[in-house]
Order: sequence, then structure tokens, then C-alpha cells
Amino acid sequence: MTRGRRVSIIGAKRSGIAAALLLQERGATVFVSDSEPLGEHERSLLEQNGIPGEERGHSDKVFETDFCIVSPGIPPDVPVIRRLEKQGIPMYSEIEAASWFCPARIIGITGTDGKTTTATLVAAMCGNEAAKQGYRVFSAGNIGVPFSSLVGEMNKGDIAVVELSSYQLERCETFRPDVAVITNIMQDHLDRYRGSMSRYAEAKYRIYARQRPQDKLVYNFDNEMLREHFTGSGRFVPELVPFGMDKERTGRAGRSYASMDGEWLTAVINGEKEMVISKTDLFKRSFRGSHNLENALAAVAASRAAGAGLSSIRDALRGFNGVEHRQEYVRTIHGVDWINDSKATNLNALRQALEATPGRLVLIAGGRGKGDDFSELEEMVREKVSVLVVFGESKEMFAAAFASVVRVVQVASLERAVKHARRCASAGETVLFSPGCSSFDMFENFEVRGTMFKKCIREIAE
Repeated sequence: MTRGRRVSIIGAKRSGIAAALLLQERGATVFVSDSEPLGEHERSLLEQNGIPGEERGHSDKVFETDFCIVSPGIPPDVPVIRRLEKQGIPMYSEIEAASWFCPARIIGITGTDGKTTTATLVAAMCGNEAAKQGYRVFSAGNIGVPFSSLVGEMNKGDIAVVELSSYQLERCETFRPDVAVITNIMQDHLDRYRGSMSRYAEAKYRIYARQRPQDKLVYNFDNEMLREHFTGSGRFVPELVPFGMDKERTGRAGRSYASMDGEWLTAVINGEKEMVISKTDLFKRSFRGSHNLENALAAVAASRAAGAGLSSIRDALRGFNGVEHRQEYVRTIHGVDWINDSKATNLNALRQALEATPGRLVLIAGGRGKGDDFSELEEMVREKVSVLVVFGESKEMFAAAFASVVRVVQVASLERAVKHARRCASAGETVLFSPGCSSFDMFENFEVRGTMFKKCIREIAE
């Protein structure tokens, strides 16, 4: 498939370098190009493996290729991509390239929110089963580890749990998960998709485009966009496995599904009901809110579809302590709980965090906006937020949306936001860091932003 082929890698971050190393190992002649300076680690890896590359721009060398691997963060309208399209050069994602060599079964997970939590749960559930059955489970993709860096370690019978963003799915052509999961589709990335929810949704739907009749497609029946899509007049090749809060309504959509039954999370497999876990047993300080019930239901449906046993699923749910940077409890200082929700990079994630946080709170928000209408949260902010501290490119938009609702304080940095929130918060309240925006105005990614927030909290405590 790749032996003897020339491949240009556009973008030299983690996934681009991983794809370059994999494709070279599989016999391709690889060239790496980035519009920005290469990091020391990336430069060292290329040099050690004898892979030529360039930085601070794309030369004509890029176009001397049979196909390209394009990093997900590169917008589709930049000059290099337009020229590749004009010349008819095929472009694929790193996920697509990795899938060509993957011997393991694949559970692919996408959606606007809940991807990482669901993927983490599925990996734990299937991992518990793996310990009994003699195979391994790998977590890859948008969760932080490039798929390409792991496929060489996989064997037949293993499971790859791959978290997928819409950006990663855009350039997938043959990628086919044995089990596909769509957690929800909400307003997000409208800057990338020119304000079109339908374009954004179509990118997500690519997750099941190549599935076969024996494959499973798990989807959120409570999400209006998904419900209308999958219960409309269209015909779908894989078996549909819905999950939702209402067992009667969800059960009418499929013979296998996951739902709430009173206080219990339940799974129904070909009409046979299984009681999985109670809400009381599930919810902890780091795992609360209706959105996490949905994430748990999605993970249960996907893991059962993949063959994980009930005891493995239940043990994973009981042992789950949340995901870093997603409504992560940091510590309590003088009676004030501090919560790190840096992964909330859109309005819906911010809404979920507000809903899940009990009592009154000081909210720290801001970053680079995505074209969302912040005023949609007006009533919730009025009800729950005592002070709103905002920073970053979007701080004036937050102020314009909420100045008549709550006291809004604009600051220059995250560090200043934390210091001001400390002065404003009273014992019994929570300081919730849930930006509702991307991190790219000030930080490399949401992980760096969340780590900085926790560093600021440690300094306060000390």
C-alpha cells in the first residue's frame, strides 16, 4: 500500500511525526513540512530517522508526492491545501493512514462533548475484560496519543479505542471501526465549518461511512440532531445501538440499547435486560452531572457491543475517577472548592459544567471564541454565578453578554483570573474554571491551560 510511495506530511506536531515514522517503516519515502518552526523533539526524531523536512513554510518539494498526510489542525482553506487540491493530490488524515496497518478491532468515538470521558471509560471496561481474555487495549487519537504511534504494537484480537475529532475524520476514506460511537452533536467549530452545523455534522458522520452490517453504531438518542438523523428515512448499514435517559423511548429505537431505568443504568442486549450500576454507586465528586450519565451509557453500550462482560463494565465504572481537565476537582482552600474544566472548549461544555456544579460559584471563563452566542447561557449564569472573571480574546464578548446579569471582571491573564477569583469566592462556594472557548489565544492546548490553572491553585495553597 505504501512501499515505494512518496508521501508528504503537512504539519510536524505529534500526529504528523508519528505518521512520518510509521509510513517510513512501511516502506514509503517521506518528506515533512511545517509552516512553523519545528520543536527540538520533533527535529531530533526526524534527524535520528533520516527523514528530510522543512520548517517556516512549504516549498515545491511538498508537491512532489503520491499523496499527503495532513495534520488535523490545518484549516482546509490555507494556500498549501488549496494547491494540493488543485493538483489532484490525495490527502488523508493520520487516523486514516494508521488504520491501513491496524490489526486490532477498533472502537471509534466522536462527538462534540464527552469523547474523552467515554473513550477513557470504554478503554477501562474493555481493559478489564482484556485481563481475563489475554488481549490488550490501546487508547489513541484525540485523547492524546497518535494512532500511528501504537499500531505497530497491536495484534489481532487487541482493541484500539480511538477518540476522533471532526478534523481527524474529515480526511478519512477507508477508516472503519467495528464499533462507532457518536456521543452528541452540538454547536462547535463553526469558524472551521463556515457557520454550518450540517457541514460539521457531516464530518462526524464519516465515522460510520465504511461500516459493515456486522458492525455497531452507538448514538445518543436524546440528542435531537442525532435522533432525527438516525430515525429518519435514511437506511444505515451497521446495526444501530441507541442510548438515552428514557428507557421506553430509547428502547423503541433498537433491540440493543443502554438507558436509565429509575436509579439504574441498564443495558439491553437483543431484548435481554442487564442491571449495570446505580446512580448512587456511580456518582462521586469527580463524576457527576447528567452529561456524565450520558457518557456512562455510551460507554456501556459500546463496551457491550465490543464483547466486554457486565462485571468488567461495572468494575470500571466503580473505579473511575474522572478525566484530567474535565470537571476535575483540584482541592479545597478555606472552604472553597476549585474545579479545573479546561477541556470545556465550547459553549455546551460550559453549560454542562454549570449544571453539574452544585451551589453558587465564581466562574472563570475566556479564550478564543468559536462564534458561539454566549447569551444562550444568560439564565443559568444569573441563577448560579456570583462573579464572572474573564480573560483572553473573548473577554469583551463575555462582558457584553453578561454585564447586565452578573458582576463581570475582565483581567489580562489566567494567573490574574485565579487571584481575583480567590478574593471573590466565599466559603461554601466553588471556583469553576470552565473557559467555554479554545485555548489557542494564549496556550498551546487546553492541557497546558489546565496545568497552568492547577499550578496557580498550588501556589495559592502554599
